[in-house]
Amino acid sequence: MASSSSYMSARSSSTHRRFAQTSANQAAPGPLHHDVDPAPNPKPVFRFLAFGLIIFLGFLQYFLPATHFRDPSDPLRKWIPLNSSSSSSNSRNSGDGSSSSISSNDGDDGKVHVVSWIECLDLRMLAVLANSTLSNSKYPDSLYFHFFTPEGNKDRVSLYKLKVLFPYSNIEIHGQEEVKELVKTATSEAEYAKLNLEEIAPFVIPSIHQLLRKFIFISPNVILKGRIEEITGVGLSLHAIAAAEDCSKRLNTYVNYHVLDAIQRSASKPWVPQTSYPKDACMPDLSLLLIDARKLKREFLEAILWWSKVLNWSERNGKKNPAIALVLHNRYHKLSDSWLVKDSTSHEVTNMSMIINYDGPKIACSEYGGGIHINQQSYDGNLWKQYLPPKSDRIFDG
Repeated sequence: MASSSSYMSARSSSTHRRFAQTSANQAAPGPLHHDVDPAPNPKPVFRFLAFGLIIFLGFLQYFLPATHFRDPSDPLRKWIPLNSSSSSSNSRNSGDGSSSSISSNDGDDGKVHVVSWIECLDLRMLAVLANSTLSNSKYPDSLYFHFFTPEGNKDRVSLYKLKVLFPYSNIEIHGQEEVKELVKTATSEAEYAKLNLEEIAPFVIPSIHQLLRKFIFISPNVILKGRIEEITGVGLSLHAIAAAEDCSKRLNTYVNYHVLDAIQRSASKPWVPQTSYPKDACMPDLSLLLIDARKLKREFLEAILWWSKVLNWSERNGKKNPAIALVLHNRYHKLSDSWLVKDSTSHEVTNMSMIINYDGPKIACSEYGGGIHINQQSYDGNLWKQYLPPKSDRIFDG
């Protein structure tokens, strides 16, 4: 029994020692052996090549021109291409209504600038023009309206009224003084009095407002029914201007062909062509123009004023001055007939046309005794009512 008790005691002591040894071995820190080998160090030559590649890409980004930009006012922060030559080439047939892609103002700022010149301030007419353009546009947020009025920035109340009607639209009102002064300095007082500034203003405005490099000029006396993006997508090629051709008005109706032929044979001006004008040449419709001011020649205004002077033109006969048509002859891109302004004589004409003459009430201004006389002209149409924003009467008469 004693020996058995000794054996059990020795065995317990041995077990205790082994447990203590194991605990001590676990507690004592030792060198760790990784199961995965560390990554090999790259050779110095590869480090040098990688560093050189980074430097090369940095210089490449610095020297190459930017191709896209983001408009900070765009909540979606979309990328806008700076070079729209590809979109322009894909939209050369847009004048026929076959394209509705926006050309991003030919890569300038992603905006479509709409310019209008009104001799006598008529807020209803401007509201109809703006609303018809906005309601038929595919991208109304990209439209920027520039209305040139007699008072301009002095008449802030008119701007506020338009802002109330179109709170989410981009509308600016500009004065006409600078444009008028530029034309006055280029001609005499008697000749200036004969000019129709609404026809000349589109070609002078870019000289004053140089940010308007490409824009659409629309007469305030129209209602736009087509998508304005179809105009911005027109490829002008080498031309600076695009307009519809009005063959209901011929050049020989406005100027004597024999007089014109004599002027051509005697004049040596760069804007006078060597070949004779066709007797039955169609007149361009100046109610809707696409203008790329960067392609306008510097002597464009001089040419218009020169033709007006040599023809001794006067507005007494009630006909339009053919000077602009003579300057533009064979020098403008012809829009499709659907963009020719027509009267809303029937539902068929109205539905088929992209642009219609304004058929609502008009305010006409005329000079009597050195002052401006304003009178309301009668009207007999109803199309304008479709584009007059609600509450307009209360806002305009208030």
